[in-house]
Amino acid sequence: MQAEAQKASLEVSPLNNDGNVSIKVCGDWILDTKLPDRKELWNQLPSEATATLDFDFSSLGKWDTGLVVFLLGCIEESVRRGVQINQKQFPDGVRKLIDLSQAVPEKQTGRTEEPTSFLQTLGHNTREVLEGVNTFLAFTGEVTMGFARIFGKNKVFRPIDFITILYQCSAAALPIVGLISLLSGLTMAFVGAVQLQKFGAEIFVADLVGLAMVREMGALMAAIVMTGRTGASFAAQLGNMRVSEEIDALETMGIRPIDFLVVPRLIALILVMPLLCMYANVVGIIGGYLVGVLMLDMSTHQYITQTFKAMSLNDLFSGEIKSIFFGMVVAASGCFYGIHCGQSSAAVGRAVTRSVVTGITFIIVVDAVFAVIFHILGI
Repeated sequence: MQAEAQKASLEVSPLNNDGNVSIKVCGDWILDTKLPDRKELWNQLPSEATATLDFDFSSLGKWDTGLVVFLLGCIEESVRRGVQINQKQFPDGVRKLIDLSQAVPEKQTGRTEEPTSFLQTLGHNTREVLEGVNTFLAFTGEVTMGFARIFGKNKVFRPIDFITILYQCSAAALPIVGLISLLSGLTMAFVGAVQLQKFGAEIFVADLVGLAMVREMGALMAAIVMTGRTGASFAAQLGNMRVSEEIDALETMGIRPIDFLVVPRLIALILVMPLLCMYANVVGIIGGYLVGVLMLDMSTHQYITQTFKAMSLNDLFSGEIKSIFFGMVVAASGCFYGIHCGQSSAAVGRAVTRSVVTGITFIIVVDAVFAVIFHILGI
């Protein structure tokens, strides 16, 4: 039969002449039993104890990580109170485990101290923003250098990897981009038809859908869909590679992760987005055509002619130019948050969320900037 476990307890001795306090650790310190509360220990200590705490383990029975966690908490509290703990008296096994735990720094994804006041919160958030800006600028510089190395002898990504990424960003994305664009064209045409019918101007539904798709909606809807689909995929892929230490392995082998992972994805989206934008334009116009022909009794020739009369090459090129920058935003946001992801599954989820939110936000910002530029240039 196993001996009954002795109750874990602490005996605090009075303050000695040196200002030290001796704490006797008694009983079995195992997780299955109720262990003394660390706060109660500090409440029992004399207020004059400002020198060293000596732990006596002569009456210690069985112990496991429960004792280690308790002592670690005491060490942290002693640092906060400015009191020293004589760790030389700890059992060898306990001291080795404590040294091991203190030798490994806490991960970024671990617990953090929460700000306790408005000024602390403001300073904490400001510091995070500035650190993020600094990290993004460094990332941008590395990507720029990676683009420059493509034309030299130091290109590291494989053509087969680039072709795979290109397929995932193009042909594999056609169904969802086509569906969203078709529904957008149908919606715009239907809403426009309801209003234009009041004035007998149903023919201008073709103008409305055609101009809206080629100037704004085609590129915008394709970019937003690609942010939720491909940008999030990039963040998840690179984040999982960070968690599984594949990115660290690439660095160990002397391969730049930016060149091998980020640059091909960025190039693929820059090349594909204008084509997806053109595809979205065509499908959206087809959606408007369905409403015009089936609901407004317009002929096919009449609708197509009116659509081409409403559009110009400037309208077409404005959407195509914006789509290139949209592709850069989608790829950059996904790769940035993925490659700077923490080493946990929760960090991967946050990276994916941040990549999508940041991508959509900056797509709208870029679209607004181009709207102002095109207005100034008269395009």
